[in-house]
Amino acid sequence: MDSWDAITARRQVRDFADQPIAEATLHQILEAARRAPSARNGQPWDLVVVSNKAQLRRLAGVWRGAGWIPASAVTVALVVPIAEDDRGRLMTRFDAGQLATQLTIAATGLGVASGQAACADQALAQQILGFPDGHECVLLIALGYPKTRPLVPIVRPDRRAFDDVVHFERW
Repeated sequence: MDSWDAITARRQVRDFADQPIAEATLHQILEAARRAPSARNGQPWDLVVVSNKAQLRRLAGVWRGAGWIPASAVTVALVVPIAEDDRGRLMTRFDAGQLATQLTIAATGLGVASGQAACADQALAQQILGFPDGHECVLLIALGYPKTRPLVPIVRPDRRAFDDVVHFERW
């Protein structure tokens, strides 16, 4: 799938088929994430890749709306250092967003669906994932093959109209 098709096919998926992701495909997705742009090339992220079903069931407890995480073939936890100031926090969040976007678009291009969930219970996340003190899990990205609708470009997306969103020169 080319990049435009991957962008237009990308959607939040929470219902995954019971099918593993080939190791080479997963590594390609993770390599795309690793190559994400980063402010000042800081690359503040670490990725914890979870495929064990018992661990995925526990991981679903870190966010009230993440009950669908155990259905994924793999869930990637995006872990970053806890920033010491507002500027550092903004830069880290910006970088995390770029990584998440790059990972999910790469996955879509390879036919792998993704769904994202936040992480509220940091103590539980740290217990499950084993990341060191001074770090936090900012996002869970579930990966797998969609159970129902295939990943194809969405012709009529449920989005605000282009002219309502895009403003040239001034609002």
